[in-house]
Amino acid sequence: MKIWSLIAAPVALVLAGVGAWLALRDAPQVAMDPTTPVMPATVDIAQGKALYAQSCASCHGANLEGQPDWETPDAEGRLPAPPHNETGHTWHHPDRVLFQYTKLGGQDALALQGVEFDSGMPAFGDVLTDREIWNVLAYIQSTWPAQERATQADRTAADMANGGT
Repeated sequence: MKIWSLIAAPVALVLAGVGAWLALRDAPQVAMDPTTPVMPATVDIAQGKALYAQSCASCHGANLEGQPDWETPDAEGRLPAPPHNETGHTWHHPDRVLFQYTKLGGQDALALQGVEFDSGMPAFGDVLTDREIWNVLAYIQSTWPAQERATQADRTAADMANGGT
């Protein structure tokens, strides 16, 4: 009788595991939590460059140079648009933050992090698809020197490891 006890427990675990796998395999796919988006494995940098020129360059500059005196608030207390090249701070932020800032606009994206800030960055979620936003971000990242790309990739990895918080 003791031999059956030794065999039954592992068999039950295997059957439970198979059952769980089958249930997960057949379950409907749940949409990703929009607060923790991840850059797609493939992006279209050429489309991102064109979309940047169309949607972003008027504020952030045709060459990603940002507006003059971008670190000094204007008369209304808002910061001018920062550069997206290596002289700015865009590369200091993980992908999730960059995506949220672009999709939701600065004020709503920062509110997700518990920060109250009057940002001049508008939301592009109704103008660009998620894929197009990722393509723009991929284009911006493609212009950074290796050091900035590596630092930003490390920050993205750390953000993902922390569950996007």
